[in-house]
Amino acid sequence: FYRPHTPYVAPKFYFGAYPTASIRLVEGVQEDIQDLPAMALGSHKAEHDLLTDPLRREAIQAYRASVSFMDAQVGRVLQALERLGLSEETIVVFTSDHGYHLGEHGLWQKMSLFEESARVPLIMAGPGVSAHGEVAPAPVGLVDLYPTLTALCGVQAPADLQGQNLALMLKNPQAKGRGYALTQVTRTRKGLQPNRVMGYSLRTERWRLTLWDDQREGVELYDHSADPAEQHNLAGKAMWKDLQDELMQKLRTAVRQTLPASGSVPTLRQPIWPPNLTHP
Repeated sequence: FYRPHTPYVAPKFYFGAYPTASIRLVEGVQEDIQDLPAMALGSHKAEHDLLTDPLRREAIQAYRASVSFMDAQVGRVLQALERLGLSEETIVVFTSDHGYHLGEHGLWQKMSLFEESARVPLIMAGPGVSAHGEVAPAPVGLVDLYPTLTALCGVQAPADLQGQNLALMLKNPQAKGRGYALTQVTRTRKGLQPNRVMGYSLRTERWRLTLWDDQREGVELYDHSADPAEQHNLAGKAMWKDLQDELMQKLRTAVRQTLPASGSVPTLRQPIWPPNLTHP
């Protein structure tokens, strides 16, 4: 489903559930961003500053309406599976390619390493999923879907997959699994070489640690047990030094595991996708 991607398009019916007068806007943004590295706010666009409060409320209303419209279409698909007698032999995975900002930290849309952008829904149902309606608290990643689905479908998977098989969690939601999720974005430094900077974020059940250019461009540390909105950056504080060092080591190990034996990002082969349709 393309929705709720911009532009926010949905039938008028779905807007009625979200009157703009009831929509609360994010407050305290300027105070929030004082302890953040510049790279953390790199997805901010100048156009965001043109939004007035009424426009912000209308954008949030339209986004929520688009989500509800999409949700109704998912329901139609699930009803069709039931009607056709396919629900008992179909594995359903509901997820997304990224989360979404609606003003948190002064950001909108995607491409950050904050919870709002990095976290996505993941709901699985069907054969092999015996823990109906339960929630697994351990973080997992989209890289885990391929090994999980091949295992559930009895398909031989390559031996060098990076993801974990979530089949045990689908039976026992308290299973710990790998224990973290890894998220990555790129940033550009103007006038500096190399100008491409990597940001990596490690999310455990309680903590999020983010390194920009392997901490050269900044560090963020958030305690989700006390700060689910990630508004208090604990990085660099003496009382959290040992924990920060431990998470940094775990993150760097996780990043190395995503690279080939050379430790370098492979060079893209040309031509790359998408094809150039202007000069086929």
